[in-house]
Amino acid sequence: MFKIIKWLLIGLFVVVLLATGLVYGVLNLSLPALDGRGKSDAISQSVKIERDTLGQAVIHAENRLDVAYALGFAHGQDRFFQMDLLRRNAAGELSELFGKAAVGLDKKMRFHQLRKRSQIAVAQLPAKDKALLKAYANGVNEGHAQVGFDSFEYLLTGAEAKPWQSEDSLLIIFSMYLDLQTATFERDKTLIEIEDLYGKAMVDFITQPSLYQAALDNSLLAPYNGGIPNLKDAQWAMTEIAERKELGSNNWAVTGQLTETGAAMLSDDMHLSFAVPIIWYRAQLNYPLNGEMQQITGVSLPGAPAIVVGTNNKIAWGFTNGYLDTADWIALESKEKTWQIDEPILLNDGSIENYALTMSEYGPVKEINGKPYALSWVAHHEYAVDMELLKLEQASTVDDALALAAEVGIPVQNLMVVDDQGNAAWKNMGAVPARKEPHQLAVAEQAYPAAWHENETLRPFVKNPDSGRLWTGNSRVVSAEDDQRFGNGAYAMGARSAQIRDRLFEKQQFNEQDFYDLQHDNEARFLTAWHKLLVKQLSNAGDKYALYLKELNNWQACACSDSIGYTLVKRYRSEVINGLFSPLENKLKALDSSLKPVKRDLEPAVWQLIEVQPEAWLNPEYANWNQQMLAAFDRVITKLTEQYGNNPHSWEWGKVNELVIEHPFAKQIPVLKSLLNMPTAPGFGDTFMPSVQGRSFGASQRFIVQPGHLDKAIMAIPGGQSGHPLSEFYRAGFNDYVSNGLTPLLPQEIAHSITIEAIN
Repeated sequence: MFKIIKWLLIGLFVVVLLATGLVYGVLNLSLPALDGRGKSDAISQSVKIERDTLGQAVIHAENRLDVAYALGFAHGQDRFFQMDLLRRNAAGELSELFGKAAVGLDKKMRFHQLRKRSQIAVAQLPAKDKALLKAYANGVNEGHAQVGFDSFEYLLTGAEAKPWQSEDSLLIIFSMYLDLQTATFERDKTLIEIEDLYGKAMVDFITQPSLYQAALDNSLLAPYNGGIPNLKDAQWAMTEIAERKELGSNNWAVTGQLTETGAAMLSDDMHLSFAVPIIWYRAQLNYPLNGEMQQITGVSLPGAPAIVVGTNNKIAWGFTNGYLDTADWIALESKEKTWQIDEPILLNDGSIENYALTMSEYGPVKEINGKPYALSWVAHHEYAVDMELLKLEQASTVDDALALAAEVGIPVQNLMVVDDQGNAAWKNMGAVPARKEPHQLAVAEQAYPAAWHENETLRPFVKNPDSGRLWTGNSRVVSAEDDQRFGNGAYAMGARSAQIRDRLFEKQQFNEQDFYDLQHDNEARFLTAWHKLLVKQLSNAGDKYALYLKELNNWQACACSDSIGYTLVKRYRSEVINGLFSPLENKLKALDSSLKPVKRDLEPAVWQLIEVQPEAWLNPEYANWNQQMLAAFDRVITKLTEQYGNNPHSWEWGKVNELVIEHPFAKQIPVLKSLLNMPTAPGFGDTFMPSVQGRSFGASQRFIVQPGHLDKAIMAIPGGQSGHPLSEFYRAGFNDYVSNGLTPLLPQEIAHSITIEAIN
């Protein structure tokens, strides 16, 4: 019997080895060749694609069209499946990969008809931009074809890798609209529902101006002077209100008067959801223009032929999401002005599921509280997407960059730009509707302005302020006066921006290390008031909470990895909000809606409730407000125990907020988890501070640069260049990112080189 078991175990071991070898063998077949020579009839002159020790693509070509081809070739080799997911997601075509499980998401995306809009937009582009997109698409397809064997994702889904088209690059821009501006119209939808349920007074109460404001002119919005509205038919069942990830970013700059070199200095870190591979792709473009060599270094977005954030060594630029109001819901008086169209959704088994979409002259139509509303969103208009961002490559000064702001077809961003002459400036860059009065509630049909079809050309800007300092962090940047014109498109509350601003005024001179330290600032200034409140409540409640008070007294006032007290305070704030606003959440859930889009607005209203303690907002389960507030903390302990066990050391913030960056297929195929995912790392940072980090969310890149002094410039990214798990570049740069290493922006030693000759 022992011998039989022995041979069975040996046999099983051999089978596992063979299976592992087969998996690795198949994966090896899809590794791209990073060295060698080739030929193409899609270029006019030879191009060279080098990779440095991080896998950064260093491109040399004789003109911008061939640069586009070469960048596309590199993207096609390293990131084709990621690009495919982005275009399919924006177009509502994921069901072709994942079947019925993706139909709901596809319907949500088809509502915007972005494939059709991309096709129309391509047809309307200038000839030079069409040629650029065609060159890029040729590069993508030839780079992908060079691999010779589809990546494992296509083998697992059984799907076909379709060729890249010019319109797909515009879908990539639309995918960023979906990431960065969905919050705007979802917030308005929720506020319309709240007005229907509770009246305008409740809307005003929960959207009162933030306690934290950090506009560049330090202007303040008029304070809320209204009372606390009563709750009608309150349903007090405890409900957790989901958090919206604060998709946005930090950036700031100082003029040359605050640096040793006299050049201005820029910091930019864009906050996005994390996955493997990370969204950005490091690249350097080298080509001559008008007899002068151009060198543009930064990050590109696979699927598009541009450097999104970077420098040409004369200027440097970075972005944070602008969150201006770029959407309105139009209340339709009748259904006579609407019509239906069919959007066929193709499934992976070849079958088709039809989606009937209601349209109007104002935009696609959705029912809100049983009434029809049309969505007018900037992404639905002709000026939403174009190739004008590429002009930043040739800008020599801050003024050159500012002049481009209104021409660029991207989701509106806070452009922060600096130059080697010491100038620094901010301006909103991207598509902004020219309608003069934004609305967060419904707009009547007769009030719909024709200016919605035009792009706003007049925009505020700030250049070389007297202080020499500029900052943005997704909260209001414009003056209180300009806020009436541009509106609130789901701004962050401003705590993060205010902390950045205050830090910048603590020093009189800065270098790259100073900026990097500020990017990693995790001081919990925002939660200090919540900490004080919680300590006071637990101190008055007797010895029952002594253990937790000890941790709160040692909380370190930071989102530090070993802080248990920080976890308690963060979770306590969330539970207080859940408890007080469960009646509204329960009413909205009955409408298949949620407070999630406006949860970031609730901070001032929560404190007003805590201070006034109105009887109408007291859950009848509790005798008084003190009991209600302590019950919120009891729920924190219960949930932490259920999630992490009863040992408080397992509640340390670094474990609760552990950084987990996963491949989209890792959850479906756990056996590949260790192969596909990035290593986990202790959490360091949180939402309301410069060092933004969640479990799978945070600074998707950290960029610091002084034009003219790139030898000290930094570009740290939480993942590698390649989407192939066996690539030497799959995790390259990740360890630097999590250990706060100063990863250089400029390419390092060249490790691989491909030359592609033109076939004339």
